[in-house]
Amino acid sequence: MKAILTSSLGGSKKVNGVRIPDVLIEKNGLVENLKQIWTQNAKVLIICADPYDYEKNDSICICLKESFPMSGLSISNIEICDNRNSNRIDSLENVDVIVLTGGHVPTQNKFMKRLDLKNRLLAYNGIVIAWSAGSMNCANKVYAAPELDGEGSDPLFERWISGLDITEINIFPHYQSIKEEYLDGLHIIEDIIFPDSIGHEIIALNDGSYIMIADGHQTLYGEAYMIKDGRQRQICKDGEAFIL
Repeated sequence: MKAILTSSLGGSKKVNGVRIPDVLIEKNGLVENLKQIWTQNAKVLIICADPYDYEKNDSICICLKESFPMSGLSISNIEICDNRNSNRIDSLENVDVIVLTGGHVPTQNKFMKRLDLKNRLLAYNGIVIAWSAGSMNCANKVYAAPELDGEGSDPLFERWISGLDITEINIFPHYQSIKEEYLDGLHIIEDIIFPDSIGHEIIALNDGSYIMIADGHQTLYGEAYMIKDGRQRQICKDGEAFIL
């Protein structure tokens, strides 16, 4: 298996309030690296974040159906896996690319467990592409950072959950836009992420940054920060790559 775990994949944009297909993010060589591992006329299966949000799931599928070819990545078929058709997970041997979408981490995590996705991936030899929540859920032990109102102040909210075990790395996405935000009156980075990082390593990615897993290596591309034991330091810059 090869994987590209992104903060944001791109593939769509809003025009007059309507989301339409667009090219994938090209920053830091993302599309070029995808081309290096892509299968011609790939068969793609999208694992959604919310199995009941059919409108959003269909929109993602419609956009990616055009955005992959727009980005120079040929496909022969693309399907969505949600509550309407969860049996599509039964034929992974016929899938070249699995896409794990963004959304609410615990909601997607529960759906992945329902699909038994972790065990199904043990024999999978294709490509996994993920963004945001999808990337976070690829960890062995997932850091489910609070993101909805009430989660930050809820002492019972489960912040560490089991994931797909594609990597040991805990990803925190969209760092450039979240680093100044608050949740439940708490500064997300200083009051939530820093305390949660005691005894843990969390890699914060800006949109346009990603981790590529291939040939036994995990390589970080683009601006990113290591958050550990309540402190942070920059470990990579845009235009650079760093082997983790």
